[in-house]
Amino acid sequence: MTSLFIRALQTHQWLYEHSGGLVGHRLLMGNPTLLLRTIGRRTGEARCNALTYARDGEAYLVVASNGGSPRPPGWLANLKAHPNVEVQVGRRRIQVTARATYPDDPDYARRFVLLDEVNRGRYAGYQKKTTRPLAIVELMPR
Repeated sequence: MTSLFIRALQTHQWLYEHSGGLVGHRLLMGNPTLLLRTIGRRTGEARCNALTYARDGEAYLVVASNGGSPRPPGWLANLKAHPNVEVQVGRRRIQVTARATYPDDPDYARRFVLLDEVNRGRYAGYQKKTTRPLAIVELMPR
């Protein structure tokens, strides 16, 4: 990813966090975005990531793409260590339990298409850039 694009994403997340969700639910291109609040698996510190999401029934779905990098994003390991987290969707904060799913999950293919459509084909492009399967994380309200 280019540094300009990364800066734009960082600015978007900053606005989302500091406006209390008043600004930022829709990313630059209109993608729905949530804030995922995790606990660092090693540090125990609070972490926050702005992620494009899709809905599947009650669940919020996000993809651990890391832009197609060979390594998954750090937040995925944080979720595996501490699956009970919070998401913020607009101004609403919701307690959720996270569960990572992979291509052997019966809902994976359908959910991947759903998420890829929301993100305008980027996830399919990211999957082509890496040999690791992109985890789809189900965030189920508690």
